[in-house]
Amino acid sequence: MSLTYQSAGVDIDAGTELVRRIKQLKTPQKTTGWQVLSGIGGFSGLFEIDWTRYKNPILVSSCDGVGTKIKVAQRLNQHRTLGIDLVAMCVNDLVTCGGEPLFFLDYLSFGKLDVDLAEDLLKGIVEGCNQAGCALLGGETAEMPSVYPQGEYDLAGFAVGVVEKEKVIDGSRINAGDAIIGIASSGPHSNGFSLIRKVFESDMENFKDELLNPTRIYVRSVLTLKQMIDIKGLAHITGGGFLDNIPRILPDKTKAVIKKGYWDIPHIFTEIQKRGEVTESEMFRTFNMGIGLVLIVAEKETQISIERLNALGEQTYLIGQVEMGNKEVEIK
Repeated sequence: MSLTYQSAGVDIDAGTELVRRIKQLKTPQKTTGWQVLSGIGGFSGLFEIDWTRYKNPILVSSCDGVGTKIKVAQRLNQHRTLGIDLVAMCVNDLVTCGGEPLFFLDYLSFGKLDVDLAEDLLKGIVEGCNQAGCALLGGETAEMPSVYPQGEYDLAGFAVGVVEKEKVIDGSRINAGDAIIGIASSGPHSNGFSLIRKVFESDMENFKDELLNPTRIYVRSVLTLKQMIDIKGLAHITGGGFLDNIPRILPDKTKAVIKKGYWDIPHIFTEIQKRGEVTESEMFRTFNMGIGLVLIVAEKETQISIERLNALGEQTYLIGQVEMGNKEVEIK
């Protein structure tokens, strides 16, 4: 009997069909204009940068995944929002330095390629790219039967952006007395799901809307505010929660003091804490607790920052201040 790639578990025809379907989607490069010089299906993607817009441009890059939130999506058979999550996790990291996302690439790997499922994931990726204002420049779909069981898959994303060197946001100008502003999350986003799955093991269906609500994309709001306000620091509250992420942008001899009563912690987090008997410190180190992005601005710009972010459609709160300390976070 003659062996074929398909008999070994890899269906090339399914991959070809997926590429055909992707080309039919309203992918972001169709609305990005002249900058995208290649289409889906080539060996590489070409993107022309308008260097006349910049004096001293710096390229910014990020890559990420969605963790074990995939397991929740697989169990509930709802996959499209993971594509939005994937883009969000990358572009929200990228914008923390003030970078404008230019293009995005994805990597999807399956035990056995399910074309309908992959198309659903890619529709979410397209939606995420549209929200972030970047092009979907290309990607890779792999079928690896010896690595993943049939019905399982993984995905990763890669984003590239640009920022003026003189306008990089790196936290170095943060001082004691600065205000800490929090922008609301849409739920757990894409972090803490190994714990979440244990907590809701027997009751996941009743919380599916909150658990699979896609990660909020903050790019347009941050880039708009950046034109109006001197943003000193930005922290994306992902794995590690408040306690591990905020110190990444704090200068030496400062600390962040977060005041719990200044925003409403969404019900899903109180439910996780109660059902799992999770300590408060563990909650703030694992989850975003309802705050997906933290901004640090001068105290005098607090009110105008909140007003303008709210006008951009965000739920925004003054959640604390910077004080003298040793690059730690104090939750009061």
